[in-house]
Amino acid sequence: MPSEFALIHALRAIATDPAARALADDAAVLAIGGEKLVLTLDTVVEGVHYLPDDPPADVAWKLVAVNVSDLSAKGALPLGCLYSHALGEDEWDRAFLEGLDEACRHFGIPLLGGDTVRMPKGAARSFSLTALGTGPKDCPVPCRTAAKAGDQVWVSGTIGDAGLGLAAATGMLTGPAEHLEALTARYRRPMPQPRLGVALAPLVHAMMDISDGLLVDAARIVEASGVAINIEAEAVPLSVALQAVSGDTIDARIAAMTAGDDYELLFTAPPENAAHIREAAKKLGRDATAIGTVDTGGRLTLAHAGRLLPLPERLGYQH
Repeated sequence: MPSEFALIHALRAIATDPAARALADDAAVLAIGGEKLVLTLDTVVEGVHYLPDDPPADVAWKLVAVNVSDLSAKGALPLGCLYSHALGEDEWDRAFLEGLDEACRHFGIPLLGGDTVRMPKGAARSFSLTALGTGPKDCPVPCRTAAKAGDQVWVSGTIGDAGLGLAAATGMLTGPAEHLEALTARYRRPMPQPRLGVALAPLVHAMMDISDGLLVDAARIVEASGVAINIEAEAVPLSVALQAVSGDTIDARIAAMTAGDDYELLFTAPPENAAHIREAAKKLGRDATAIGTVDTGGRLTLAHAGRLLPLPERLGYQH
């Protein structure tokens, strides 16, 4: 069975249109009539991206949110979406549609159509959604390949909550109920911010969303841009809920940096844009935190309290 990396590498021989961006990004960018149409597709699979007993409305929310997150990372405003629905029990499907409607309304991404299929009996169900958005008019669409030496490395929001939320949802985590509920909500209902991506697009060089874990996604920018990224572990923002449950040890921080499903933004930008970045985030009620630097070379490094740390064997989730 080919790895995800090997399959994508093979697909590059087919996806030769410039809009595909050499499959080095999370979205395609198609120029049409002076507009930049951003297209992305994500799938959620039972037992992989959601638990079989997750509320169906939350499954639908996550399906929409993970695609909106990709649009946000390209500085694109949602235009609409198409989705594929694996038919199941009527009651489950009705609840799913309620969540789909809620998510589409919340993120301002109208449903335009799609397809239905019926899975073989007993098979895990999966749902795919294609999202379309309009790219920024005043700057290039951000990508993974444009990080530059001298940039600062930034993240939005907090990191690691969804990973603990999965543990909480499966009964593997103990702690104060209000914090467990907050973490579980981060896992089941990601909250990407399309307007934040739009505001940041003119200020950044490279940008992507954090879906598989901060470290592995930073490594992807390293590979795509041919740069070195240095992350300061103590600078990575952690939520009050995460710290209340896991503490603030270096082990807790590494676990947060290798957890997936954050759907926050990871980006690099010149230092002179720092004040503008913080102000743009503040206007939208969000936080943006500088967590490292970009240098020459081609490697990812992690430091804590002034000393280099060995990278964990597992940087994040990989198929």
